[in-house]
Amino acid sequence: MSEAILWGAVAAAPLFVGAVLALLRTWPPKWLGIVLGFGAGALMASIAFELWEEGLQLGGPIPLVVGVAAGALCYYIADRIVESRASAKKGAAGGPLAVGALLDGIPEQLVLGIGLASGEGVSTALVIAIVVSNLPESIGSAADLLEGGMKRSRVLSLWAGVAVVCAIATIAGYALADAVSPEFRAGASGFAAGALLVMLVDSMVPDAQSKAKESTGLATVLGFALAAGLSLGG
Repeated sequence: MSEAILWGAVAAAPLFVGAVLALLRTWPPKWLGIVLGFGAGALMASIAFELWEEGLQLGGPIPLVVGVAAGALCYYIADRIVESRASAKKGAAGGPLAVGALLDGIPEQLVLGIGLASGEGVSTALVIAIVVSNLPESIGSAADLLEGGMKRSRVLSLWAGVAVVCAIATIAGYALADAVSPEFRAGASGFAAGALLVMLVDSMVPDAQSKAKESTGLATVLGFALAAGLSLGG
C-alpha cells in the first residue's frame, strides 16, 4: 500500500505544481500556448501508446471502445456544465482543462494502482510521460482561470483537489485489484482516452492555437515525440 501512496503522489503532484508555477509569474500568452501545445502532444502519445495499447492487450476492443465512448460522453456533459456556469468569464477555457485532468487522472491512476497490486511494477517512462502531460495542462488551466478573475486561493484549492482525488484513485486501484477484471482495466483506460480526446479537440488545442499561433504545431509534435519516446523506451 505504501508503494501505491508514493507513486500516486508522484503522478498527481505535477497537477498542483503546475498551478503553483502559474501563480509565481505571469506567463506571456505565446509561452502559454507553446506549453499547452507541448502538453497536448504528450497527451496524444499517452493515448496512443499507453491507454489504447494497454487497453487492447488487457481486455480486447469491446470494453476499450465502450470505455472510450463513456469517457467522451462524460467529458462532453461535464464540459457543457462548466461552460454554462463560466460563459461570461474571459478565462472559461481553464475550467474544461481541469475537468479533463480529473476525468483522465482518475481512471489512469486507478489502472496504475491495479498494476502495482498485480506485481507489474511501475515504468519510470510512464511516470515521466504523465508528468510531461500533466504539468503543462495545469499551468495552462491555472493561468486561464487567473486571467478570468478567479482568486489565487481558489485556483490552488481547485488543483490541489484534483491532485488529491487522482492520488486517491491510485490507492483505490491498489485496494480493488483482486476484485476487478482485465476487461474493467481496459474500460478504465478507454474512459481516460475518450475524455482526453474530446478535451484535446474542444479545449486544449484550440486554446494553444489562439495563444501560440504558428508555433503550436511544432510544440505539439515535440511533446508527442518526447512522450512517445519515453513510452516506447520504457
